[in-house]
Amino acid sequence: MRFLRQSMIGLFLAAATLGFLVLAADLIGGAVQQRLTDTPPERAPRERVFSVNVVRAQAGTEVPILQSFGAVQSRRTLELRAAVGGRVVELAPDFEEGGQVTAGQVLVRLDRSDALAEVARAQSAVRDAEAEGRDADRALALGLDELAAAEEQAALRTRAFDRQRDLGERGVGTATATETAELAASSARQAVLARRQVVTQTEARVDNAVRLLSNAQIALEDAQRALKETTITAPFDGALSETSVVEGRLVSANERLAELIAPDDLEISFRISTAQYARLLDAQGRLIKAEVTARLDVAGVDLEARGQITRAGAAAGEGASGRLIFASLTQAPGFKPGDFATVHVREPALDDVIRLPSSALDATGAVLVLDAENRLESIQVSVLRRVGDDVLVRGPVEGRDVIEARSPLLGAGIAVKPLRPGADETAQGDVPNMIALTEERRAKLVAFIEGNSRMPQEAKARVLAQLAEPQVPARMIERLESRMGG
Repeated sequence: MRFLRQSMIGLFLAAATLGFLVLAADLIGGAVQQRLTDTPPERAPRERVFSVNVVRAQAGTEVPILQSFGAVQSRRTLELRAAVGGRVVELAPDFEEGGQVTAGQVLVRLDRSDALAEVARAQSAVRDAEAEGRDADRALALGLDELAAAEEQAALRTRAFDRQRDLGERGVGTATATETAELAASSARQAVLARRQVVTQTEARVDNAVRLLSNAQIALEDAQRALKETTITAPFDGALSETSVVEGRLVSANERLAELIAPDDLEISFRISTAQYARLLDAQGRLIKAEVTARLDVAGVDLEARGQITRAGAAAGEGASGRLIFASLTQAPGFKPGDFATVHVREPALDDVIRLPSSALDATGAVLVLDAENRLESIQVSVLRRVGDDVLVRGPVEGRDVIEARSPLLGAGIAVKPLRPGADETAQGDVPNMIALTEERRAKLVAFIEGNSRMPQEAKARVLAQLAEPQVPARMIERLESRMGG
């Protein structure tokens, strides 16, 4: 009886278990079928908000800086050449590469023997010409005296002839005496002509003596100049370069001996575009004397020289574009001719312009600004200058926040979170900026961390521990909220 009762209870329990299993299988199958056939509930999409860096557009007066590259050169460069040939007998102690010389200092002296001989010969020729001139003057004076005596004697002979002819007409004299007197007067006149010819020849001799003296003096001057040119002196203070002569060497006429450079009288030449050149002209079309700064990077140490623009090249140059500008360097310590330096030119100041990073501008000249709801708005601006990594613009963006850097993800109408300069700066001692969270904001962050299955457990525990603190690092909050999408 007991066995039968226990058997019935076992059968009942087995039937109940089987019934529950069938019911469970039916419920699970129905749930799966319903899950497969039902459409999922629609979720409202959440807008993604980007964190962007913004700068405040402030209008003011800006001085554009024009940048170029140029070569430093000396304004006074002279080639020292031998005017005459000869052997070098003396050199200045500083006649070497880089030697400093002063104005009037003797640099090179050539052998003067031949030049001295030429001077002596020229002096002798001058003395001979002077002696010939004195002899000619004395001969001319004597010839004039003889001419005067001949003219006086001719006058006497003529009067004697007139008297004898008068006597013959009155029948007192004879024809022979008259003829004799006439012949004597004719001879006297012939003697006068001969003396005049001698005077003329003597005058020609005097003129020839003057010409010889002039030629001799010219030859003497040439010889003295050749003697002077055997000594080469420095015309101004400077430094020697490319010296190519030693004592005892034989040099020829017009041979290049060295180059004298004035190292303190420097200028820099650089080329700019025609548009940049137009900005350096005044209202009358003349080039302004703009301030110039030249910088030379020498092993990390910048050498700086200051000056101003002096002139522009007369022509554009064959095969070149733009304009060639020259600027004098008044203060150029450490600079040498031949240096290649960076040139910065201060252009005329521009009023009521806004300086923005060049990355804020797109190809069409538009910038993105924030509206009252922190949404982006595209505004067109006018670009006036490009100065390095910045641009100078004018437009209706005064006092508004402008996106610092454009991105393909940013456009008009997109909601952003502005990050202004100074908002994310850390305090001294590299202590991060801490903020206090509301309970609702803290709960959202905790839920996001706990529901993130890709975060390691150690990192999750560390972040949850920081979120549990009263003060939480602001940078961490911004990073988490950017991943949350808001």
